[in-house]
Amino acid sequence: MPAATYQYGDSRHDWTRQQVLDLFALPFNDLLFTAQQVHRTHFDANRVQVSTLCSIKTGACPEDCAYCPQSARYDTGLEREKLMKVEKVLEEARAAKASGATRFCMGAAWRSPKKKDMPYVTQMVREVKALGLETCMTLGMLNDDQAQELADAGLDYYNHNLDTSPEYYGEIITTRTYQDRLETLDRVRAAGMKVCAGGIIGMGEGEQDRAGLLMQLANLPEHPESVPINMLVKVAGTPLEEEQDLDPFEFIRCIAVARIMMPKSHVRLSAGREAMSDEMQAMAFLAGANSIFYGEKLLTTANPEANKDMQLFQRLGIQPEEYQQYADESEVEAELSAQITEQQNAPFFYDAAK
Repeated sequence: MPAATYQYGDSRHDWTRQQVLDLFALPFNDLLFTAQQVHRTHFDANRVQVSTLCSIKTGACPEDCAYCPQSARYDTGLEREKLMKVEKVLEEARAAKASGATRFCMGAAWRSPKKKDMPYVTQMVREVKALGLETCMTLGMLNDDQAQELADAGLDYYNHNLDTSPEYYGEIITTRTYQDRLETLDRVRAAGMKVCAGGIIGMGEGEQDRAGLLMQLANLPEHPESVPINMLVKVAGTPLEEEQDLDPFEFIRCIAVARIMMPKSHVRLSAGREAMSDEMQAMAFLAGANSIFYGEKLLTTANPEANKDMQLFQRLGIQPEEYQQYADESEVEAELSAQITEQQNAPFFYDAAK
Protein backbone atom coordinates (compact mmCIF):
# COMPACT_ATOMS: atom_id res chain seq x y z
CA MET A 1 0.00 0.00 0.00
CA PRO A 2 1.55 3.38 -0.97
CA ALA A 3 2.49 5.73 1.85
CA ALA A 4 0.05 8.40 0.63
CA THR A 5 -2.94 6.25 1.67
CA TYR A 6 -1.98 6.26 5.37
CA GLN A 7 -3.64 8.61 7.83
CA TYR A 8 -0.98 10.81 9.39
CA GLY A 9 -1.08 12.90 12.54
CA ASP A 10 -2.20 10.37 15.14
CA SER A 11 0.28 8.65 17.43
CA ARG A 12 0.83 4.99 16.62
CA HIS A 13 3.28 2.31 17.69
CA ASP A 14 2.90 -0.36 15.02
CA TRP A 15 5.03 0.93 12.14
CA THR A 16 6.47 -1.62 9.73
CA ARG A 17 9.79 -1.16 7.93
CA GLN A 18 8.02 -0.92 4.59
CA GLN A 19 5.67 1.81 5.81
CA VAL A 20 8.64 3.87 6.97
CA LEU A 21 10.48 3.29 3.68
CA ASP A 22 7.34 4.42 1.86
CA LEU A 23 7.59 7.72 3.71
CA PHE A 24 11.25 8.12 2.75
CA ALA A 25 10.28 7.40 -0.88
CA LEU A 26 7.74 10.25 -1.10
CA PRO A 27 8.66 13.12 -3.41
CA PHE A 28 10.57 15.65 -1.31
CA ASN A 29 7.94 18.40 -1.53
CA ASP A 30 5.12 15.98 -0.66
CA LEU A 31 7.06 14.70 2.34
CA LEU A 32 7.72 18.20 3.69
CA PHE A 33 4.12 19.28 3.07
CA THR A 34 2.82 16.25 4.99
CA ALA A 35 5.29 16.79 7.83
CA GLN A 36 4.35 20.47 8.11
CA GLN A 37 0.65 19.59 8.29
CA VAL A 38 1.32 17.09 11.07
CA HIS A 39 3.51 19.61 12.87
CA ARG A 40 0.87 22.34 12.82
CA THR A 41 -1.71 19.92 14.22
CA HIS A 42 0.26 19.53 17.45
CA PHE A 43 2.59 22.54 17.75
CA ASP A 44 2.89 26.23 17.12
CA ALA A 45 4.95 26.12 13.93
CA ASN A 46 6.85 29.29 14.86
CA ARG A 47 8.05 28.23 18.31
CA VAL A 48 11.28 26.29 18.92
CA GLN A 49 12.34 24.83 22.27
CA VAL A 50 15.86 25.91 23.24
CA SER A 51 18.22 23.73 25.29
CA THR A 52 21.83 24.15 26.39
CA LEU A 53 24.17 21.18 26.88
CA CYS A 54 26.96 21.18 29.46
CA SER A 55 29.65 18.49 29.74
CA ILE A 56 29.89 17.83 33.48
CA LYS A 57 32.53 15.11 33.03
CA THR A 58 34.62 14.93 29.87
CA GLY A 59 36.72 12.18 28.28
CA ALA A 60 38.10 8.77 29.28
CA CYS A 61 34.89 6.91 28.46
CA PRO A 62 35.49 3.13 28.26
CA GLU A 63 32.96 2.65 25.44
CA ASP A 64 34.03 2.30 21.78
CA CYS A 65 31.34 4.37 20.00
CA ALA A 66 32.97 4.98 16.62
CA TYR A 67 31.78 8.59 16.37
CA CYS A 68 32.78 9.76 19.84
CA PRO A 69 35.88 11.85 20.66
CA GLN A 70 35.38 11.09 24.37
CA SER A 71 36.23 7.41 24.02
CA ALA A 72 39.46 6.46 25.80
CA ARG A 73 40.16 4.12 22.88
CA TYR A 74 40.81 6.92 20.37
CA ASP A 75 43.47 9.61 20.25
CA THR A 76 41.49 12.76 19.54
CA GLY A 77 43.51 15.20 21.63
CA LEU A 78 40.68 15.59 24.12
CA GLU A 79 41.84 16.23 27.66
CA ARG A 80 40.31 14.12 30.40
CA GLU A 81 38.39 16.17 32.98
CA LYS A 82 36.96 15.21 36.36
CA LEU A 83 33.34 15.64 37.37
CA MET A 84 32.53 19.34 37.41
CA LYS A 85 31.89 21.03 40.75
CA VAL A 86 28.23 21.74 41.48
CA GLU A 87 28.74 25.49 41.73
CA LYS A 88 30.47 25.56 38.33
CA VAL A 89 27.52 23.70 36.82
CA LEU A 90 25.19 26.28 38.34
CA GLU A 91 27.25 29.10 36.79
CA GLU A 92 26.82 27.45 33.39
CA ALA A 93 23.09 26.98 34.02
CA ARG A 94 22.59 30.63 35.01
CA ALA A 95 24.40 31.75 31.85
CA ALA A 96 22.27 29.40 29.73
CA LYS A 97 19.07 30.78 31.21
CA ALA A 98 20.24 34.36 30.68
CA SER A 99 20.90 33.50 27.01
CA GLY A 100 17.36 32.22 26.51
CA ALA A 101 17.61 28.47 27.16
CA THR A 102 14.69 26.83 28.96
CA ARG A 103 16.24 23.38 29.42
CA PHE A 104 19.69 22.61 30.80
CA CYS A 105 21.17 19.26 29.80
CA MET A 106 24.12 17.76 31.68
CA GLY A 107 26.23 15.04 30.09
CA ALA A 108 28.92 12.81 31.60
CA ALA A 109 31.26 10.51 29.66
CA TRP A 110 30.48 7.37 31.65
CA ARG A 111 29.45 3.84 30.78
CA SER A 112 27.17 4.26 33.80
CA PRO A 113 27.41 6.41 36.94
CA LYS A 114 29.11 5.03 40.02
CA LYS A 115 27.46 5.04 43.42
CA LYS A 116 29.84 7.72 44.69
CA ASP A 117 28.81 10.06 41.85
CA MET A 118 25.07 9.94 42.44
CA PRO A 119 24.88 12.45 45.35
CA TYR A 120 26.64 15.05 43.18
CA VAL A 121 24.51 14.58 40.09
CA THR A 122 21.27 14.59 42.09
CA GLN A 123 22.36 17.81 43.80
CA MET A 124 22.99 19.30 40.34
CA VAL A 125 19.48 18.36 39.29
CA ARG A 126 17.85 19.89 42.36
CA GLU A 127 19.79 23.14 42.20
CA VAL A 128 19.50 23.66 38.42
CA LYS A 129 15.77 22.99 38.68
CA ALA A 130 15.54 25.59 41.47
CA LEU A 131 16.79 28.17 38.92
CA GLY A 132 13.59 27.66 36.95
CA LEU A 133 15.06 25.50 34.20
CA GLU A 134 13.95 22.12 32.93
CA THR A 135 16.62 19.51 33.65
CA CYS A 136 18.03 16.73 31.50
CA MET A 137 20.94 14.35 32.03
CA THR A 138 22.83 11.78 30.00
CA LEU A 139 25.05 9.60 32.17
CA GLY A 140 25.11 6.29 30.30
CA MET A 141 23.27 3.16 31.36
CA LEU A 142 21.15 3.24 34.52
CA ASN A 143 19.99 0.55 36.90
CA ASP A 144 16.60 0.73 38.61
CA ASP A 145 17.92 2.42 41.76
CA GLN A 146 19.82 5.08 39.82
CA ALA A 147 16.81 5.90 37.68
CA GLN A 148 14.67 6.29 40.78
CA GLU A 149 17.27 8.50 42.49
CA LEU A 150 17.29 10.86 39.52
CA ALA A 151 13.50 10.90 39.38
CA ASP A 152 13.27 11.61 43.11
CA ALA A 153 15.68 14.54 42.64
CA GLY A 154 13.23 15.98 40.11
CA LEU A 155 15.03 15.23 36.83
CA ASP A 156 12.67 16.05 33.97
CA TYR A 157 14.36 14.25 31.05
CA TYR A 158 16.90 11.50 30.64
CA ASN A 159 18.76 11.26 27.34
CA HIS A 160 19.87 7.87 26.05
CA ASN A 161 20.15 7.60 22.28
CA LEU A 162 19.68 4.42 20.26
CA ASP A 163 22.17 5.86 17.72
CA THR A 164 21.14 3.73 14.71
CA SER A 165 19.15 0.67 13.69
CA PRO A 166 19.58 -2.67 15.49
CA GLU A 167 21.04 -4.13 12.29
CA TYR A 168 23.76 -1.47 11.87
CA TYR A 169 24.48 -0.99 15.55
CA GLY A 170 27.34 -3.50 15.69
CA GLU A 171 29.23 -1.47 13.07
CA ILE A 172 29.30 1.50 15.45
CA ILE A 173 29.44 0.10 19.02
CA THR A 174 30.52 -3.24 20.48
CA THR A 175 30.87 -2.44 24.20
CA ARG A 176 27.15 -2.33 24.98
CA THR A 177 24.19 -3.94 23.25
CA TYR A 178 21.09 -2.47 21.70
CA GLN A 179 19.08 -4.24 24.37
CA ASP A 180 21.15 -2.47 27.05
CA ARG A 181 19.97 0.83 25.62
CA LEU A 182 16.33 -0.22 25.43
CA GLU A 183 16.42 -1.43 29.03
CA THR A 184 17.77 1.92 30.24
CA LEU A 185 14.91 3.67 28.41
CA ASP A 186 12.45 1.31 30.10
CA ARG A 187 13.92 2.13 33.53
CA VAL A 188 13.74 5.87 32.85
CA ARG A 189 10.10 5.61 31.87
CA ALA A 190 9.23 3.34 34.80
CA ALA A 191 10.77 5.87 37.22
CA GLY A 192 8.46 8.58 35.87
CA MET A 193 10.93 10.68 33.89
CA LYS A 194 10.48 11.88 30.33
CA VAL A 195 12.56 10.20 27.63
CA CYS A 196 14.97 11.92 25.26
CA ALA A 197 16.13 9.40 22.64
CA GLY A 198 17.22 9.71 19.04
CA GLY A 199 20.17 8.87 16.85
CA ILE A 200 22.93 9.93 14.48
CA ILE A 201 22.60 10.21 10.72
CA GLY A 202 25.58 10.00 8.35
CA MET A 203 27.64 7.20 9.93
CA GLY A 204 27.69 5.14 6.74
CA GLU A 205 24.26 3.65 7.32
CA GLY A 206 21.73 3.26 4.51
CA GLU A 207 18.11 4.30 4.21
CA GLN A 208 17.04 0.91 5.58
CA ASP A 209 18.93 1.71 8.78
CA ARG A 210 17.52 5.22 9.07
CA ALA A 211 14.08 3.72 8.71
CA GLY A 212 14.99 1.08 11.29
CA LEU A 213 16.12 3.69 13.83
CA LEU A 214 12.93 5.73 13.52
CA MET A 215 10.81 2.59 13.63
CA GLN A 216 12.47 1.55 16.90
CA LEU A 217 11.78 4.96 18.44
CA ALA A 218 8.22 5.27 17.20
CA ASN A 219 7.30 1.72 18.24
CA LEU A 220 8.34 2.22 21.86
CA PRO A 221 5.33 1.89 24.22
CA GLU A 222 5.40 5.69 24.53
CA HIS A 223 7.08 8.00 22.05
CA PRO A 224 10.10 9.87 23.44
CA GLU A 225 9.08 13.37 24.41
CA SER A 226 12.30 14.60 22.81
CA VAL A 227 13.90 13.06 19.69
CA PRO A 228 17.37 14.44 18.89
CA ILE A 229 18.40 13.86 15.28
CA ASN A 230 22.17 14.35 15.08
CA MET A 231 24.24 14.73 11.93
CA LEU A 232 27.62 13.06 12.29
CA VAL A 233 30.42 15.41 13.33
CA LYS A 234 33.58 13.84 11.93
CA VAL A 235 36.34 14.09 14.54
CA ALA A 236 39.97 13.34 13.73
CA GLY A 237 41.15 10.24 15.53
CA THR A 238 37.78 8.47 15.55
CA PRO A 239 37.01 5.57 13.18
CA LEU A 240 34.45 7.71 11.32
CA GLU A 241 36.73 10.67 10.63
CA GLU A 242 36.84 9.88 6.89
CA GLU A 243 33.15 9.08 6.49
CA GLN A 244 31.55 10.50 3.35
CA ASP A 245 29.51 13.68 3.76
CA LEU A 246 25.79 13.18 4.07
CA ASP A 247 23.49 14.63 1.41
CA PRO A 248 21.65 17.46 3.23
CA PHE A 249 18.34 16.44 1.65
CA GLU A 250 18.68 12.99 3.22
CA PHE A 251 19.05 14.60 6.63
CA ILE A 252 15.95 16.75 6.07
CA ARG A 253 14.05 13.63 5.02
CA CYS A 254 14.90 12.06 8.40
CA ILE A 255 13.57 15.11 10.22
CA ALA A 256 10.32 15.02 8.24
CA VAL A 257 9.79 11.28 8.69
CA ALA A 258 10.50 11.57 12.42
CA ARG A 259 7.91 14.35 12.66
CA ILE A 260 5.26 12.27 10.90
CA MET A 261 5.97 9.12 12.91
CA MET A 262 6.18 10.85 16.32
CA PRO A 263 3.76 13.75 15.86
CA LYS A 264 3.68 14.97 19.48
CA SER A 265 7.43 14.70 20.17
CA HIS A 266 9.86 17.58 20.04
CA VAL A 267 12.26 16.77 17.19
CA ARG A 268 15.63 18.34 17.95
CA LEU A 269 18.39 19.55 15.67
CA SER A 270 21.41 18.47 17.67
CA ALA A 271 25.04 17.78 16.75
CA GLY A 272 26.07 18.85 13.28
CA ARG A 273 24.35 22.23 13.18
CA GLU A 274 27.74 23.96 12.91
CA ALA A 275 28.02 22.52 9.38
CA MET A 276 24.46 23.46 8.38
CA SER A 277 23.70 26.60 6.43
CA ASP A 278 20.92 28.90 7.60
CA GLU A 279 18.90 27.66 4.65
CA MET A 280 19.32 24.02 5.67
CA GLN A 281 18.27 24.80 9.23
CA ALA A 282 15.23 26.73 7.97
CA MET A 283 14.26 23.72 5.87
CA ALA A 284 14.63 21.48 8.94
CA PHE A 285 12.22 23.72 10.87
CA LEU A 286 9.80 23.51 7.95
CA ALA A 287 10.14 19.71 8.06
CA GLY A 288 9.07 19.68 11.70
CA ALA A 289 12.16 20.25 13.84
CA ASN A 290 11.14 22.33 16.85
CA SER A 291 14.01 22.06 19.32
CA ILE A 292 17.68 22.97 19.17
CA PHE A 293 20.79 22.80 21.29
CA TYR A 294 21.89 26.38 21.79
CA GLY A 295 25.32 27.73 22.61
CA GLU A 296 28.89 27.45 21.44
CA LYS A 297 29.59 23.79 22.23
CA LEU A 298 27.80 20.44 22.40
CA LEU A 299 29.85 18.44 24.92
CA THR A 300 33.10 18.51 22.91
CA THR A 301 32.12 19.61 19.38
CA ALA A 302 31.31 23.03 18.00
CA ASN A 303 27.79 24.48 17.78
CA PRO A 304 26.61 27.79 16.27
CA GLU A 305 27.05 30.73 18.59
CA ALA A 306 23.98 31.73 20.57
CA ASN A 307 23.58 35.19 19.03
CA LYS A 308 23.76 33.68 15.53
CA ASP A 309 20.87 31.36 16.44
CA MET A 310 18.79 34.29 17.66
CA GLN A 311 19.55 36.22 14.47
CA LEU A 312 18.30 33.25 12.43
CA PHE A 313 15.17 33.01 14.59
CA GLN A 314 14.51 36.70 13.95
CA ARG A 315 14.91 36.29 10.20
CA LEU A 316 12.49 33.35 10.22
CA GLY A 317 9.95 34.87 12.61
CA ILE A 318 10.58 32.11 15.15
CA GLN A 319 10.27 32.62 18.91
CA PRO A 320 11.87 30.47 21.62
CA GLU A 321 9.34 28.20 23.28
CA GLU A 322 8.63 29.25 26.85
CA TYR A 323 9.06 26.88 29.77
CA GLN A 324 5.80 26.65 31.68
CA GLN A 325 4.91 24.33 34.51
CA TYR A 326 1.41 22.87 34.49
CA ALA A 327 -0.62 21.11 37.13
CA ASP A 328 -1.82 18.41 34.74
CA GLU A 329 -2.07 17.35 31.09
CA SER A 330 -5.38 19.20 30.57
CA GLU A 331 -3.58 22.52 31.18
CA VAL A 332 -0.94 21.56 28.61
CA GLU A 333 -3.61 20.76 26.02
CA ALA A 334 -5.50 24.01 26.75
CA GLU A 335 -2.37 26.15 26.35
CA LEU A 336 -1.34 24.38 23.14
CA SER A 337 -4.83 24.72 21.71
CA ALA A 338 -4.79 28.44 22.44
CA GLN A 339 -1.42 28.88 20.74
CA ILE A 340 -2.52 27.01 17.62
CA THR A 341 -5.80 28.95 17.44
CA GLU A 342 -3.93 32.24 17.74
CA GLN A 343 -1.59 31.16 14.93
CA GLN A 344 -4.47 30.10 12.67
CA ASN A 345 -6.24 33.44 13.23
CA ALA A 346 -3.17 35.36 12.14
CA PRO A 347 -3.59 37.68 9.10
CA PHE A 348 -1.72 35.35 6.73
CA PHE A 349 -4.33 32.60 7.19
CA TYR A 350 -7.60 32.77 5.31
CA ASP A 351 -10.79 30.77 5.17
CA ALA A 352 -10.53 28.61 2.05
CA ALA A 353 -14.24 27.75 2.29
CA LYS A 354 -15.34 31.33 1.51
